[in-house]
Amino acid sequence: MESATTARTTSNESPVAATSAAKPKKILKTDPEKQKKALAHERISYPFWFGGSASSFAACVTHPLDLVKVRLQLRSGDAPKNMSGTFMHIVRTEGPLGLYSGLTASLLRQMTYSTVRFGVYEELKTRYTPEGTKPSLPLLIGLSTFSGFLGGISGNAADVTNVRMQQDAALPPAQRRGYKHGLDGMFRMLREEGVRSWFRGVWPNSTRAALMNASQLATYDTFKTMLITYTPLGDTTTTHFASSLLAGFMATTICSPVDVIKSRVMSTSHKQGIAHLLREIYAKEGITWMFKGWVPAFLRLGPQTICTFLFLEAHRKVYRKFKGLED
Repeated sequence: MESATTARTTSNESPVAATSAAKPKKILKTDPEKQKKALAHERISYPFWFGGSASSFAACVTHPLDLVKVRLQLRSGDAPKNMSGTFMHIVRTEGPLGLYSGLTASLLRQMTYSTVRFGVYEELKTRYTPEGTKPSLPLLIGLSTFSGFLGGISGNAADVTNVRMQQDAALPPAQRRGYKHGLDGMFRMLREEGVRSWFRGVWPNSTRAALMNASQLATYDTFKTMLITYTPLGDTTTTHFASSLLAGFMATTICSPVDVIKSRVMSTSHKQGIAHLLREIYAKEGITWMFKGWVPAFLRLGPQTICTFLFLEAHRKVYRKFKGLED
């Protein structure tokens, strides 16, 4: 009788026991596979120019937001004070195509600045991460800061041209430079102002680029690894989207003060020290100058970061498939 009771108990508990035993096995089996696959993808040596190409595609999508951000940072007089007002003012006064003023300079900037910052970062990350391990956050921050600084220097001339072309239509007719395209602007600057004009604002720009890279690339890789490891999402488009959105928020907040200074310095044709500029801005606008244009900056940088990384991951996926490395 006791044996029959025992048998019935064992029989009744077996489905629950089987289910509870199966769950941890499934989790243990799935997570390491995801991590192994993600690590394998990270160890692939992708072409150096992928970052510049992805950023150029993203710039075509988000350029109007970048233009509005610059106009707000450099606004004067009775110019609109908010994003929607600035947007509509540009459309009314310059037409819809006015939203793409300076696009050629923006693309030139991405082909220099973003190619270097992404290319150097990925190369150093591959070189200094031991095989079969994940790179640490301090390592990612250090590598991304260094590569961003180099990218800022390499793309400075195109960045100066970009800011000037975006601001040109908002200036009085007598003060407009009338650059035809990015290369025309760069070479006119060289002829009219000398080679030093290519490096106007290079230090705040490079500092901003270093901060941008550290807060964008390092956080993207970190959030991506966390989502792959601790959620069932895997290495998917949803993971890439969520990681890039969080990275965009971090990058906007950290880079906002330097971004304002960079725009102010690059928009002028006369030499002005950073310390003098800071005193002048603080006297006129108070501490709030640090986050002037934050909302349009995030509305630009958020989509720009998302588009950049989605395009970058698409580049990588096509490359893996072409090379026969895709699962």
